[in-house]
Amino acid sequence: MDTIIIKNVHLVNEGTITIKDVLIQGQRISKISEVIDNRYNAREIDGSGKYLFPGVIDDQVHFREPGLTHKANIHTESMAAVAGGTTSFMEMPNTKPPALTHELLEEKYTIAANSSPANYSFFMGTSNENTDEVLRTNNRKNDVCGIKIFMGSSTGNMLVDNHLTLDKIFRESELLIATHCEDERIIKRKLQEYQDAGKEAQPQDHPIIRDVDACFESSLMAVQLAQRNNTRLHILHISTAKELQLFTNMIPLKEKRITSEVCVHHLHFTADDYERLGYKIKCNPAIKGPENKKALWEGLLDDRLDIIATDHAPHAAEEKIGPYEKAYAGLPLVQHSLLLMLHYNKMGAISLEKIAEKMAHAPATCFQIRERGFIREGYYADLVLVDLHSTTLASKDTILYKCGWSPLEGFNFPAQIVMTMVNGHPVYENGRVDASYRGMRLQFDRN
Repeated sequence: MDTIIIKNVHLVNEGTITIKDVLIQGQRISKISEVIDNRYNAREIDGSGKYLFPGVIDDQVHFREPGLTHKANIHTESMAAVAGGTTSFMEMPNTKPPALTHELLEEKYTIAANSSPANYSFFMGTSNENTDEVLRTNNRKNDVCGIKIFMGSSTGNMLVDNHLTLDKIFRESELLIATHCEDERIIKRKLQEYQDAGKEAQPQDHPIIRDVDACFESSLMAVQLAQRNNTRLHILHISTAKELQLFTNMIPLKEKRITSEVCVHHLHFTADDYERLGYKIKCNPAIKGPENKKALWEGLLDDRLDIIATDHAPHAAEEKIGPYEKAYAGLPLVQHSLLLMLHYNKMGAISLEKIAEKMAHAPATCFQIRERGFIREGYYADLVLVDLHSTTLASKDTILYKCGWSPLEGFNFPAQIVMTMVNGHPVYENGRVDASYRGMRLQFDRN
């Protein structure tokens, strides 16, 4: 077990930046003080001029295992995650086979226990036919992150569009329900209009086919279902200005019954980038016009949007080539999410304290994660040491995703991840991941 003192570091935590020493003993933060004498035979790390963040908790990733491992697997993508400062992830059920039974869900936990250097949790999947199995998750409130409903296109049979099924799950689920909200009827109608006109859709047509109304109408339905049933609802990857009217900043996060997430690619790219990047930035919901990016930043900073995540969704490079209907939707992003937000800090768009809030504190609060997400004595030592005076170039030589590419290739970030600690263990240091380390299954404090 490691004993480490990080000396004289800028601690970014709970709305403040203070210079402290931090003592880690075993898996946990033992002491935080202005000066900690090394009477512990501890390894000392000089944090002078550097910044210590709570580890990023990414509440939405697709690591593709089982069944789609030509794209990615839990080991490769969690290696990339810790290299980028993400210490815990929550992974989605649309694998092959999809996690629609508790037996299949537990198989994913077993894979992670044997392969992931990051901490982990997995969503229970839904379909129009597995309602009883989904509601069995009520008995597992403290060791499953939530239930995922695709209220829009998905792989396999995971599109849930039966209103009786939706109403029953929203009414009877005792866990957080996370939704992908896009109205399938609107999307199909828009695509049919292109086909009827004899037009071949191009990358820049993606936000026209999967438009603002498709997102808003589906999100509105989810909110109405949640309000009617007092459901704990979390809407993923908000991508439009119009959807922001569905959320509030008038009550504290821990009291909200309806929360929201924005992803780094919707904060970074706009529809103007399709000309340069084409299908590399095709994702669902689509990256839309610049007015939406501007509104999303406003919603993030005023707390209508609660969490920053990635929706990390890798595909093989050849799967991102057109034509339109054959190019897969999804971007690999988990290795560079914190670095991208540090770029926006450098640009003056967001404070370091707000980054810690939206990428660590808020996910921990939103999902009621036990003893993580904050730099507190007694909490697990999930920590990221950052140098804001160095740079990091995203390149094929440094990308750890199994797919081997990133839409951010060539971007020179104005920061460097010096060390990532998971449960007190330096799992990433000096540009190398300790591939032998294994993270822990996340636990949740729910009544």
